[in-house]
Amino acid sequence: MNIDFNKSDGLVPVVIQDEQTLEVLMLGYMNQEAYEKTVQENIVTFFSRSKSRLWTKGETSNNFLHVKSIAVDCDNDTLLIKVKADGPTCHTGSRSCFNTSYNHNFIFELQNVINDRYDNPVETSYVNKLRNKGLNKIAQKVGEEGVETVIAALAETEADLINEASDLVFHLLVLLREKNLNLEVIAKNLESRHK
Repeated sequence: MNIDFNKSDGLVPVVIQDEQTLEVLMLGYMNQEAYEKTVQENIVTFFSRSKSRLWTKGETSNNFLHVKSIAVDCDNDTLLIKVKADGPTCHTGSRSCFNTSYNHNFIFELQNVINDRYDNPVETSYVNKLRNKGLNKIAQKVGEEGVETVIAALAETEADLINEASDLVFHLLVLLREKNLNLEVIAKNLESRHK
């Protein structure tokens, strides 16, 4: 990757983005040494302008940023790093340093929760109970929630429609996981059909 570290006194801005939700988590700076360490360890390391030293995000909090991909912009002087975060990114405890009012992409986080319930079953979780009933019951729930969503749209309040649509999306996510599919596959299919 041809990165121009000379434009801004040896530093380039780095946008950190959640690989699943695409939410911007923070902005930091890297010099060449921080970049090389990041690539070598697959954990984001910045150059701290206030401390004048390398700083690995998570070195004190254990909320590391695991590198999933790195891209450079068209001018070769800004990086976009997509990550999987171990916890909140901001030192305040927020998931993002930009303190957005809500997570615009919570549906991807919900998908991650469902995946975690599959990978690490919790006996009392609703996902686990559904999974134990098998594919037919999971598919049946999607159908039931679809019908309830239609009824709410035609004859109930907006709040009822929102609740039923939420139930439908949740159960659809469980069905997709049961069939080893995910939202990314659906998004790519929709994108290809849009062209």
